[in-house]
Amino acid sequence: MRLLISIGAVLVAGMLAGGDAASIAAPSPQRQAAERNAQAVDVELVLAVDVSYSMDMDELAIQREGYAQAIQSKEFLQALKAGPNGRIAVTYFEWAASNDQKIIIPWRLIDGPETADAVAAEILKTPIRRASRTSISGAIIFAMPLFDENPYRGLRRVIDISGDGPNNNGGPVAVARDAALEKGIVINGLPIMVKEPSYSTMDIDNLDYYYEDCVIGGPGSFVVSIKDREKFKEAIRTKLLLEVAGRMPERPVVRVAGKEPRVNCLIGEKIWQDRWGR
Repeated sequence: MRLLISIGAVLVAGMLAGGDAASIAAPSPQRQAAERNAQAVDVELVLAVDVSYSMDMDELAIQREGYAQAIQSKEFLQALKAGPNGRIAVTYFEWAASNDQKIIIPWRLIDGPETADAVAAEILKTPIRRASRTSISGAIIFAMPLFDENPYRGLRRVIDISGDGPNNNGGPVAVARDAALEKGIVINGLPIMVKEPSYSTMDIDNLDYYYEDCVIGGPGSFVVSIKDREKFKEAIRTKLLLEVAGRMPERPVVRVAGKEPRVNCLIGEKIWQDRWGR
């Protein structure tokens, strides 16, 4: 089941109240070998953050601060300790074009305030950058092998994608999504919709629907959409709390419609083709 969550609809108490952790597919032989010496965690979480030119510098700064503050928050630490192992593994990378991904935070263990503060400090100290094109598919493809390369073994494996536009570079996003789902990886989304759609930035209407129908997937996957700049940081905190707690919200606001996507999953590629002819 996929869910769309609006800000304020989810409380920590609701997240911790019920629901089982999503099961994952059998690990690859490479992962099985690595797991013999792996440290158990509740979730292996990949934070994949959009830094394309359609994001302005203020949004990029707020996004960075939002992740750092969420990881340090009392609510986050409470959700962390409520897990079976009381710790998670996280890595944070920024992405733009299909061949442009940069790891900002290599895999780190978060098991309490000290490690949370250290990860937050690492996020904030890296210079902000911007780059061309938007390849959600490239971000997913880059993220998948990261799970086999880390020294942790999670009850869940999650890719968390944030972005303000549709895929317009690299392979089709739905193909990349399906490849991740076959590996037992869950994909959640944070569509950023704080500006009016503009031809110049290749934005689209209903980016939240696009993320629901074309980007996210897996047991318990969800979208937290940001439609108000003032709630940017709150949205990030809500999303991380859900992912760390491994719970589904008590009262989802909107359930995803049927199988047919409400927004063409190739809309970004079509806009780019219409505009640039390639």
